[in-house]
Amino acid sequence: MQRMYSPWRDVYMQTFKEEKPIVPEEGKSVFADIPPEQDEERFVLCRGEYCFAILNLYPYNCGHLMVIPYLQTPEFSDLDEKTMVEIFKMSNLCMEALKIAIKPHGFNFGANLGRVAGGSIDEHIHFHIVPRWEGDTNFMPVLGDTKVLSNDLRKTYIQLREAIQQLQSEQKEKP
Repeated sequence: MQRMYSPWRDVYMQTFKEEKPIVPEEGKSVFADIPPEQDEERFVLCRGEYCFAILNLYPYNCGHLMVIPYLQTPEFSDLDEKTMVEIFKMSNLCMEALKIAIKPHGFNFGANLGRVAGGSIDEHIHFHIVPRWEGDTNFMPVLGDTKVLSNDLRKTYIQLREAIQQLQSEQKEKP
């Protein structure tokens, strides 16, 4: 893939500390056992009883996030009803937060089940929410094999986390 010089993204790059790469324990996915004290560092947006939401470090579009069950399984059929319900409720919460924070025109929502379907972490099912805008594709990915993202991941994380907290507090206030 070609790289495009974009010096304005330096602000984004400066948000990362010098860190060791995330190497999961043997048999565990990179999504397994993220301790709550690492939520901000790992871009975990919110947690439920059965799943959590996290920004994608390698986004297809600005604000691309994932909803991931705590249960590590590649199979959709392994998820119990409570987990499935919470995944969909959290997905809805995240889409509403994205509408507040970055105002997309629509979304792609789904899961890549298996490596042949595009699942890069195929041992741990996860659901993608990709914000979309009218005209958000251009010639760069087609001709240049390059995707240009203009957002600052840390700033997007903060905006989304605040929007999620706002929505959650509004839900608690409803009778």
